[in-house]
Amino acid sequence: MKKIAVAFVINLSLLVAIGVNPPEGFVALFNGEDLSGWYGDNPHQSRKAEDRNAAIQSQQSDFQKHWSVEDGELVNDGEGPYATTVKEYGDIELMLEYKTVAMADSGVYLRGSPQIQIWDTTEAGGKWDRGADRGSGGLFNNPKENTDTNGKHPLVHADKPFGEWNSIKARHIGSRIWVWLNDQLVVDGAEFHPYYDKTKPMPKKGPVHLQTHGGEIRWRNVYVRELEPEEANRYLRGDEFGTGFEPIFNGRNLDGWFGDMNGKKVSDGILKWTDGGHIYTKEMFTDFVFRFEFTMTPGANNGLAIRSLGVGNPAYDAMCELQILDDSHERYADIIEPRQFHGSAYGMAGAHRGYLRESGEWNYQEVKVQGSTIQVELNGVKILDTDLSESTEYMADRKHPGKMLAKGHLGFAGHGDEHTFQFRGLSVKKLK
Repeated sequence: MKKIAVAFVINLSLLVAIGVNPPEGFVALFNGEDLSGWYGDNPHQSRKAEDRNAAIQSQQSDFQKHWSVEDGELVNDGEGPYATTVKEYGDIELMLEYKTVAMADSGVYLRGSPQIQIWDTTEAGGKWDRGADRGSGGLFNNPKENTDTNGKHPLVHADKPFGEWNSIKARHIGSRIWVWLNDQLVVDGAEFHPYYDKTKPMPKKGPVHLQTHGGEIRWRNVYVRELEPEEANRYLRGDEFGTGFEPIFNGRNLDGWFGDMNGKKVSDGILKWTDGGHIYTKEMFTDFVFRFEFTMTPGANNGLAIRSLGVGNPAYDAMCELQILDDSHERYADIIEPRQFHGSAYGMAGAHRGYLRESGEWNYQEVKVQGSTIQVELNGVKILDTDLSESTEYMADRKHPGKMLAKGHLGFAGHGDEHTFQFRGLSVKKLK
């Protein structure tokens, strides 16, 4: 997401003011005293402007006009731009309380994208035809397909009557989101679909917006906690072996695997990889979901062999090789193309770039293989969703004779250099 330069002088120490007592690990986004740390932006307007920075600057007088602080509450009169955090956030837990009135319509944008819906859920509110009768807390802008499971509609109606404070807790990791309204789970790990550019995944970072239109809304106790990679991975992984997943790496040795064992060491549940060569599971798989975590040193290059026969070059002779690559490293600056990005089906289908964590941090990845389709989700973000049966153009015009294999081994395809990988938490859920 392009960072917007906003000309405000912010004293971030004001975000933890007297009378604001965030829970342990959280910091206050609203200090209960003034609008420090916030600016006004209606992104539906500013994104259409030729000069977005100028468009945002022009909204600041309206922001001051329509937003105020009363008795420790952040108050909007139902008009004006949205309250927007100066700081941008990635993986977070957000907590807040709100109180609104009849006919009001609001929401919480995360990473600049709409939205966790807040609205009048009564019949008199006039929006039952849009799903208001289902309650607040859903992802209103998610697709209209599979609305009972994709988060668009909340799982339960949990709104309190007008005049009472409602609480929202949201956990947002990659494109995955969990939402609790008044301590009831209303969105359970659904994919939070981008709104402004549907050809790309959710931005890696962005601001929090408090939306307004249609009626007064009050906010208080607005807190955020940034999630470290290890914790984010635990939430993404969930109850790993209680949902049909079975380990394929025992954490002690490479029993159950075959191939080139040189440069592969196992200790403390981690497979450390310091050389090239390929290794494969002895078991063969058809349709499956594969989960694993990995770290790599700068510039490292490996691959995930999908439905391999255990011979040849998995990039061509297996169904595909999914890249495991530090694709932003300078060593690849002049040679890399989208079908080589991390997560891509090498030479056939390009993945979205920019969602790897910093070198040395653990990444979490899920790969779903079903028929000729492959999906790759990295750190909660879907970076590849392709059907290889539809791939007809190949990098360097080199064909992939193995792409329609229906069954094969799962493995890692190393590239001999001085770089190091570490893998852990390898597990598979069979779909067929």
